[in-house]
Amino acid sequence: MKKVLAILSSILLLAGANAFAADATATPAASTPALTKIAVVNVQQVLMQSSKVAKVNTKLQDQFKPRQEKLTAQQKTLQDEVDKYSKESPTMSQKDRDATEKKIGDEKAAFLKDAGAFQKEVNAEQNKAMQSILGQLSGVISGMAKKENYTLVLDSQAVVYASDATDITKQVAKEFNKE
Repeated sequence: MKKVLAILSSILLLAGANAFAADATATPAASTPALTKIAVVNVQQVLMQSSKVAKVNTKLQDQFKPRQEKLTAQQKTLQDEVDKYSKESPTMSQKDRDATEKKIGDEKAAFLKDAGAFQKEVNAEQNKAMQSILGQLSGVISGMAKKENYTLVLDSQAVVYASDATDITKQVAKEFNKE
């Protein structure tokens, strides 16, 4: 009986070892990933040199220029009133001084409110425009990555070193400005 158990356990041990060896030799071939193809792109450079970004900036400047000029004029008027008050306050009566200070304070508060609302609106429009541009740029990069079989594309500013051969900034810029 002991001989049968010894033979049986030897057979099971050999069968297990053969199965493990077969699995070990098959596993590396089956799980070996395809070659990783990596590229880098300087997103900031693409955006800075983009005609699309320049057009959006021009459009935003044109859109907000009248309000900006109005705020600049309002600020100049306020500064002129402050300067005039500074010169005339020593000769003014206390009642006139108080009235002028209140008027200047009210105008300053109105100016700051208008300037804050203006800046908030400008920022919102810039963010909206940049989201659209970044979405388009992301689409260009994704399309190029799929076309060229890149498994990973990184922003070059987040990479310590990359060879020039992996830099696709010029191709991305060309494709991005083409659309």
